Amino acid sequence: QVQLVESGGGLVQAGGSLRLSCAASGSIFSINAMGWYRQAPGKQRELVAAITSGGSTNYADSVKGRFTISRDNAKNTVYLQMNSLKPEDTAVYYCNADLRLYSGSTYYPRGDYWGQGTQVTVSS
Repeated sequence: QVQLVESGGGLVQAGGSLRLSCAASGSIFSINAMGWYRQAPGKQRELVAAITSGGSTNYADSVKGRFTISRDNAKNTVYLQMNSLKPEDTAVYYCNADLRLYSGSTYYPRGDYWGQGTQVTVSS
């Protein structure tokens, strides 16, 4: 019913930049917040950045000033511009969306949906 497709991960040297994209598709009625989480080996998944439909943003302290989240509501797409990358940013990055689906005249409650994840590796 809904797909979140991420792209833009890869291998980069410390100090470099990457831009992640996540496009949501399917029978989407509305999208509230969208965000990016990450999970490093042996660690819990953590919030990196989030953005509401109105454009309010929230960042983890560890990425403030280096990462920028943005979204294109017309395309149901969220972006994460990552600059000044550090080895500790290495993780699988997951896209998340709080959205409502519909089918015909039926509208479903809001739910949390996840992308498949994209690997970001920062070498020192």
